Amino acid sequence: MPQDDPRALERELASFERLAADISSRFNLLSADELPAAIEGTLQRVVETLDVDRSTVLEFTDTADFVETIHVWARPDVPPLSLPNVKAVPWFLRLLQRGEVVRLADLERDLPPEAAAERAYGRQTGQKSILTVPVSLGGRLVSALSVGTFRRHRDWPEPLVERVRLIAEIVGAALQRRRQELALRASLAEIERLNRRLQAENVYLEEEVRSSREFNEIVGKSDALRLALGRVEQVAATASTVMLYGESGTGKELFARAIHDLSPRAKRPLVRVNCAALPAGLIESELFGHEKGAFTGAVAQRLGRFEVADGGTLFLDEVADLPIELQGRLLRVLQEGEFERVGSSRTMRVDVRVIAATNRDLDALTRDAKFRLDLFYRLTVYPILLPPLRDRPEDIPELVWFFITRHQRRMGRHITRVPRAAMDALQRYDWPGNLRELQNVVERAMIRSTGDVLEIDESLGLNRRRPAGRTGARSLAAAERAHIEAVLDECAWRINGPGHAAEQLGLNPSTLRFRMKKLGLTRSASGTRRR
Repeated sequence: MPQDDPRALERELASFERLAADISSRFNLLSADELPAAIEGTLQRVVETLDVDRSTVLEFTDTADFVETIHVWARPDVPPLSLPNVKAVPWFLRLLQRGEVVRLADLERDLPPEAAAERAYGRQTGQKSILTVPVSLGGRLVSALSVGTFRRHRDWPEPLVERVRLIAEIVGAALQRRRQELALRASLAEIERLNRRLQAENVYLEEEVRSSREFNEIVGKSDALRLALGRVEQVAATASTVMLYGESGTGKELFARAIHDLSPRAKRPLVRVNCAALPAGLIESELFGHEKGAFTGAVAQRLGRFEVADGGTLFLDEVADLPIELQGRLLRVLQEGEFERVGSSRTMRVDVRVIAATNRDLDALTRDAKFRLDLFYRLTVYPILLPPLRDRPEDIPELVWFFITRHQRRMGRHITRVPRAAMDALQRYDWPGNLRELQNVVERAMIRSTGDVLEIDESLGLNRRRPAGRTGARSLAAAERAHIEAVLDECAWRINGPGHAAEQLGLNPSTLRFRMKKLGLTRSASGTRRR
């Protein structure tokens, strides 16, 4: 054995010193990604230099109470070493955690009685001798270098232990540097992710500021409204998914904001997506985001609305218009909180509360296989029906004054009185366009009014009253179609411009055209409508 030959031991020590000098200079030039392969190569050279059978580096967790990673190189006929093997030798680990060198020339002979597991491991694997040197940096155990023999026993003279300690410290310092570099990378990646998310939130909020909010308060004291608000208060503090049912213009976004503002998520954003206003090809990217180059025109990575809403609330308006092929992906996010950006295989996780809204009959759509039944059940955990304005006429006076107060400074008006006859007309009217239509009527009346009295006459669109015998059972889609048809007829099918259909309906012209196409409304050559 080398320890019996002083010259052989000197040669071994000299070889180890050259190895230490070599890896010390090389490790300083390596990146964190290159170190694992370099450590494996070093372990092979340790085996060859010492003429042992296996060389191992153990990396410990930050608390030094568990082996986190094993780097190992062994001769082909040597049993493999894995984390379960290391867990099964508690006496060995306790010595390392105390900073003690484990130096055993003969496992069977030198192990103490309390090391029964270590003795059993030696008998099972045939290991003869072991030398393990722990490395502590900053008062914490970070790693250990271990060498062992399986073919023969050998002693570990002190000069050799010191050389092994030198190698162990070089490797331990490199591992610590790698850990710090990886932690720094993770921190920078997290900062970059948060910056992208903040930028996406800022863009979204700027869009929200630019867009016109019809009203910023829920106004009214009717029983129908108080019933809906009571349900809002019941569900707001939970994380349950909410479905808002209501005709167009009943204030679904306002109710969604009320739920969000009363919830524990109020400090995070409420993000809105109108599923009916986006082309089918863009909805997936809008919801889930995309990677650069995912499709033509994807010149940069974009965060989807689910990522922007992480920790907050996502409001899916007109959810019934979500394409059937995307409904499965939405269901997965609702159930598991997971999705992938378009063009990426990386799974993203988010914590988002979803509030959905529709003015369509989802039951009928599920029966016609146009809406997934499992998604329907997942979205309608807690349904809230928003009352149409015709069912809460007692709220109209308060709403009228709310809109007057909101607009008169901007319009240079000072309205102090609304004639009783005008208010009665407003309360008798059917309001198929609900709050949005009422706001438009009040604003047009303010344009007409030059004094302090609000002037309203039949030319402002109050000649369409509720037909006798009409009930609230009429379908939302049918009501929407009839209302749009009536307004188009009044405007001679002119969509753009002051007082024309889009303005009367309170819609963007492109949105109105999209709804007309969806409802199959076109104008025939004779000027009458057809479906």
